[in-house]
Amino acid sequence: MRKHSKVWLAIIVVLVALFGIGQVRGYMATQYKPVANRPQIGTPTFFFHGYGSSAHAEQHMTDAAKRAGVTKTVIRATVGLDGHVRLRGTIPAGTKNPIIQVQYTNNRNPNFKQDGQWAANVITAVQNRYRFKQMNLVGHSMGNMDIAYYLAANANSSQRPRLNRVVDIAGHWNGFDGSIKVAANGKPEEEDRGFKPLLVLRQTYAKTARVLNIYGDKGGQTDGTVPNNSSKTLRYLINGRAKSYQEKKMTGPLAQHSKLHSNPQVDRALIKFLWNK
Repeated sequence: MRKHSKVWLAIIVVLVALFGIGQVRGYMATQYKPVANRPQIGTPTFFFHGYGSSAHAEQHMTDAAKRAGVTKTVIRATVGLDGHVRLRGTIPAGTKNPIIQVQYTNNRNPNFKQDGQWAANVITAVQNRYRFKQMNLVGHSMGNMDIAYYLAANANSSQRPRLNRVVDIAGHWNGFDGSIKVAANGKPEEEDRGFKPLLVLRQTYAKTARVLNIYGDKGGQTDGTVPNNSSKTLRYLINGRAKSYQEKKMTGPLAQHSKLHSNPQVDRALIKFLWNK
């Protein structure tokens, strides 16, 4: 009897697993299949939060955009532990500057390549529900790695929206070692493990993109978490390919790493750069 019980238990486990796989495949087919009669919208802006953070960290910036009259439409894209994306909210047809707040359920994932793939999943999910030709991307801290690794993997894809504008806030492309020196062109004397796979951007970064790199200096050339030298290495990765590139240093108490996304000066710089307000 005990043998039979084990056999039946094994059969049940296999059936449950197969059912789960079928459900996942069905979900993926639904998620990644464009819906009929997708409404045309204006240029969406995707906001990516930092390590251990959430879409709540994006709220201050998106609220500032709404107050400035840039948009009235903000929706949420939540990435599950398995990478599947669920959209909450609707973007009406013809919306000029919709905003998508991105939320990673696993917000402490150190696998940059996977983080970049999840960013791709978000963009695909929105593409399959709405029609748009170009997009803006905004990242804070780890969110910049999501963006960079997405761009590194999708640079030559004709299926992706054209990259219009990018705002990078408190980026740590070359890690957290403040002793690493950086040349005037942004090239670090030593390359962090996360930096090396991004060197492909020197040949593939979108020539259509305008880039604003914001970093904080609360004293000692650091925002308290990320050294300014690491943030400045983005210049080297852009390599003159971007349509334009500029850096903006924030100082004072709100230049601290986790306060930059709640800094009114950052809000104003971001709004002016993205939407020319």
